[in-house]
Amino acid sequence: MNNMKVLSLFDGISCGYLALQRAGIPIETYYASEIDKTCIKVSQKHFPNIIQLGDVNNWRTWDIPWKDIDLVMGGFCCQSFSSSGKGKGFMDARGRLFFCFSDIVKHLRKETKGKVLFLGENVRMRDEHRWVITEELGVEPVEIDSALVSAQTRHRLYWCNWPVEMPKDKHISLDDILEHNKGWNPEAIRGRYIGTIVGRRIGEDGYRKDCDKDIKITQCLEIRKDKNTTPIKKSNCLTTAMKDNVISSLPPGRYPNAFDMKDKFRYLTPVEMCRLQTLPDDYLDGIAPNTAMSLAGNGWTVDVIAHLLRSIERKQINDIVKEFRKITDELMFGSSKTDTDMTCEGKHEKNETIRKNQDS
Repeated sequence: MNNMKVLSLFDGISCGYLALQRAGIPIETYYASEIDKTCIKVSQKHFPNIIQLGDVNNWRTWDIPWKDIDLVMGGFCCQSFSSSGKGKGFMDARGRLFFCFSDIVKHLRKETKGKVLFLGENVRMRDEHRWVITEELGVEPVEIDSALVSAQTRHRLYWCNWPVEMPKDKHISLDDILEHNKGWNPEAIRGRYIGTIVGRRIGEDGYRKDCDKDIKITQCLEIRKDKNTTPIKKSNCLTTAMKDNVISSLPPGRYPNAFDMKDKFRYLTPVEMCRLQTLPDDYLDGIAPNTAMSLAGNGWTVDVIAHLLRSIERKQINDIVKEFRKITDELMFGSSKTDTDMTCEGKHEKNETIRKNQDS
């Protein structure tokens, strides 16, 4: 495979660069569009050769060789589409950033005469939002759960213009990625259960009363239970909030007044966050835990992206074979029609011609 010129939009901490390396794809040039200073700092630390372009809204002013770009990829802002948000979609300015992505894809298709590859990523979303994105990009998304290659449950949609298959299950469990040798104190938080801290309105009977505004919200520690699984095999989806993934030795259930029982749970460490996203352990070294959670939570599961990128070579091989068949047909029959374009009668006539040529 030739060295690739890559344009990464909403680049974050350059998980895309790492995925390309892991997929064995040589990189000639990597252009990145990112505005978060901490993200850029992390990216430049690991990949100082990245060319930073700045705000994606200013893409029309970028002085880059558009016709030479081989791959454009990006995970456009998900907050507007996520079920954990307000679901405003394209009514939110962050949601409308998708159209920067689609406009750039269309521009590159024109500049490269349709040869550019693209990969877009986002969360599971409402059908109406998914339909707009699919119509804009012209391809159906594939849904992949990061649980196949990591220790977290993370369902994401991927739009790309090459065929892909589901990754094989690596059977990585939560227990595989936890730092058990950190000397946690007290013993109670050397747990293997995953939980979350969430505000609930709890009635006197112990049940949720979410619609009763007269009940004060209390922060509850909710420990998840998987079917027939003890301990839990996968974490929750890594988000930008520390409280969305906590480790505890408490059995599954709901425990009110979570912050009064801090000796019963702990937060993920930056190393554990990296492992959930299949990043190297030291990728976020020197970053405060809260910030590390935000950076990792907004990033990609690297091994999922690497899996998708490995399929590019298969596409290129298929394209070469298809072009070879087309040229062969033109040489033999003076026609640009391939077997797939022919009727049954046409294929029969072609085969008869080949047989007669061989006999003579």
